[in-house]
Amino acid sequence: MNKNININKSYAIILCGGAGTRLWPVSRSSQPKQLIKFKGKYSLLQASLVRLTRKVLPQNIYLVSNIEHQFIIQDQLAKIFKNDKPNLILEPVGKNTLPAIAIATKKILELDSNAIISVFPSDHEIKNETIFLDLWESSIEVAKNDYFTLIGIKPNFPATGFGYIKPQNKINLNNGEEIFEVAEFKEKPNKASAENFIKKGYLWNAGMFIFKGSVFNELMKKFQPKLLSMIDSINENNLDNVYKKIDSISIDYGLAEKANKIAVLSDSIEWSDLGNWNSIFHLLPKDKNNNSIKGKIVNQNSKNSLLWNESGIMATYGLNDIIAINTDDATLICHRYDAEKVKDLVNEIKLNNLSSTETHLKVFRPWGSYTVLEHGEGFKIKRIEVNPKQKLSLQMHEHRSEHWVVVEGVAKITNGDSVFTIKKNESTFIPQNTKHRLENSTEKLLIIIEVQSGDYLEEDDIQRFGDSYGREN
Repeated sequence: MNKNININKSYAIILCGGAGTRLWPVSRSSQPKQLIKFKGKYSLLQASLVRLTRKVLPQNIYLVSNIEHQFIIQDQLAKIFKNDKPNLILEPVGKNTLPAIAIATKKILELDSNAIISVFPSDHEIKNETIFLDLWESSIEVAKNDYFTLIGIKPNFPATGFGYIKPQNKINLNNGEEIFEVAEFKEKPNKASAENFIKKGYLWNAGMFIFKGSVFNELMKKFQPKLLSMIDSINENNLDNVYKKIDSISIDYGLAEKANKIAVLSDSIEWSDLGNWNSIFHLLPKDKNNNSIKGKIVNQNSKNSLLWNESGIMATYGLNDIIAINTDDATLICHRYDAEKVKDLVNEIKLNNLSSTETHLKVFRPWGSYTVLEHGEGFKIKRIEVNPKQKLSLQMHEHRSEHWVVVEGVAKITNGDSVFTIKKNESTFIPQNTKHRLENSTEKLLIIIEVQSGDYLEEDDIQRFGDSYGREN
């Protein structure tokens, strides 16, 4: 087979809307797992982009994400792309995979009616990238023959958290590849059914799809005409209104399970969906006792465990097959083989303590970040970091006053009608109901300590009057 993708005609869609609740407390809705660095210098999203740009031009990649993650994604893109960057499509609300793929496909077909489109999740690990790239190229060749094509994964254990694909009838395209028709899809099974599927040669459904844009549109016309009509009606002025009315539906249920001409390829690409902490345990390097360790750990006589610490020192003794995760504001301890149950724990936490499932103490903003250092009745203390040449919005608070102390750098301050600068060890007081702005006009990081005082100290007490990032009220 010709192993050379026409790089100018090949397009990729990366789905970046997952919540990653099974990886709490490190993964949270404000910074889900695809935006986290579990190993190496790249987040899972960045690693996916680097992998795909070995075969696709950056400007031919369309990344679909929740609008909440816009600025952290843009920051991660800027760290790996200097000139041409992937396209970012922001969903006002998550509607599952098919609407996300459909809106990206619409944009691609407006540019290239002959496009071959590949769809990948943003949060998976692929160890054998050479085999993966060859398999992907083979899948594109299959898709050129009008097949709706999937990449399946050969199971190495009876997973109950994945869907399964039943292959049948080898397809002969005179290329020597192991290509099969898809007989049926199976939803996430119990363990006994999963063991039976493996015996019968079923594959895991990894959520990787390759198709002609024209084939996708024909399937949409046949099986999802209402959704296609709504997607086609979207423009830059009505995205929010139209998208919120769309029904939530997966590409598996909406198209793949209904298509007639559908194929699957598979190979040993050493894939993991990194769906729970046990999969992270297998991802990370091991010490002599088969422990995966990250952060400051003092460990004696513990084996086969994942020990992850982001705050202070974690000391362990005599643990075996345990997941122990400690962050600034939350700790998780469970058995490795119960890692799938973390999602149930998170659901229970949401009932009583929603913020700890949504945000970390450190929260990223387009201008930098803030970390909550202490929070009590009537006060909150933050460490605020403003990146060089960035500024916060011109804003006002109805319920609180603020006291700012510079600990590093030089701050340009707007405080009511006054504009001035303060340096290290200098401070200013922002009264309640006063328009104000914090700005870093220098080339160095600005760090301040902010002390808030008032009867209500949450983030929604912000009235914006001007903002460089389009967040005005």
